[in-house]
Amino acid sequence: MECIMQGIIETQHVEGLAVLLQGLCGSQRQAVKIHDLCLKSGPNLGQVPSEMHLMCDLSHQEPRWIVRHVGGAMRGAGAEQMPALVRSVLNCRISNNALRFFHSLGYKLDHELLQTGFKFQFHKVVPITVSVTSVCKIPKLHMIEEAVPITPGLQLVEVSASTSGDNYTEVAAAVSGLAEQLAPLLHLSKPGVLTGVVPTASAAASSLTSRATKVP
Repeated sequence: MECIMQGIIETQHVEGLAVLLQGLCGSQRQAVKIHDLCLKSGPNLGQVPSEMHLMCDLSHQEPRWIVRHVGGAMRGAGAEQMPALVRSVLNCRISNNALRFFHSLGYKLDHELLQTGFKFQFHKVVPITVSVTSVCKIPKLHMIEEAVPITPGLQLVEVSASTSGDNYTEVAAAVSGLAEQLAPLLHLSKPGVLTGVVPTASAAASSLTSRATKVP
């Protein structure tokens, strides 16, 4: 399971966010470069459609592949009141011939995305990841060098942590608490809830980057 919150930030304010995150985290940012292949099931796999993501991490010297399946969100009064979304997620390491394997099962490639940017790893109640990425569509099959931003001038920010049925309340609170510390620059909410950019982002980013340049 996973607790997650999302938001957007203008690209011009990303460096200010990086300064804030580094100050909160105390460690350096890590590069993010992920090629995401979205596969959808064919009619031979049943009437209920399913979706898989083959994700190739290109930030390492040797590309690393995982298959990711995102399930439904937790429901009920308690889940509705939590600021973070709790959902089932399955990640599994796979080999680089996984696309051929899923094709043989009846899955078909629906679309491809490229995410580039950076992330910070926090250690709170549980490990929390904050990623800041530009999400790009790939118009030609596997041609990542021709990727085009889906929302030019905006980047996606995600705060997420793994959880279980035993501690999701505490994890959601930790994710929400970290998200609140980023409030001068952006507003984070459950995925699918549009919040827009924050009016105070420009002043906050300028202040952060200015202070960072003065540090010897």
